[in-house]
Formats: sequence, C-alpha cells, structure tokens
Amino acid sequence: MAGGKLTKAEIIDQIYERTGINRKDVHLVIDELFEELKKGLEEKRTVELRGFGTFEIRTRKGREKARNPKTGEIVPVNAHGVAVFRPGKELKQIAWPIT
Repeated sequence: MAGGKLTKAEIIDQIYERTGINRKDVHLVIDELFEELKKGLEEKRTVELRGFGTFEIRTRKGREKARNPKTGEIVPVNAHGVAVFRPGKELKQIAWPIT
C-alpha cells in the first residue's frame, strides 16, 4: 500500500509472520526499542541506527510573535526542542530516488 500509514500493529504482524516469534514477544521488543530511543533523546544523545538513519533533538528558537492558527491570537513561543530524523545513505537510495 504505497503512501498509506504503516502502524506498529502491522509491523508486529509482519515480523511475526516472517519469524514465527510470539506476537507478545515481538510487541515487547518493539516497545523496549522505542523506550530506549526516547531515553536516548531525553538524555540529549544522538541515536544512530546504521543503514536506517539518525534521530536527534534540535533547539528551535523562540519567537515573540506567533499566531495560534485556531484562534488567530498572537502568542509568544519559547525556545523548545524538536525531534529530527535524518535518513541514512541506504534509506535515501531506496526511499527517495531523484527523478
């Protein structure tokens, strides 16, 4: 299904079908992987997954004037961290070919 969502449940099912490992065990391992990724980012560490990509937290500057899109009200925005993903070389080659 090109362009659609891939959910965690679908990933678990696909891993189960390929490996035969119990679904609960696959679910546990994936949840633990996500916890480790979050913990690394909370500790301001760069998370590098070779062949896939890199996750890191970057600081976005604050602004005195930003607009709430829902209400139109002008509000200040403090500096804050945002998660950034940079695809690795292998992922770039298969996922985003230049045409």
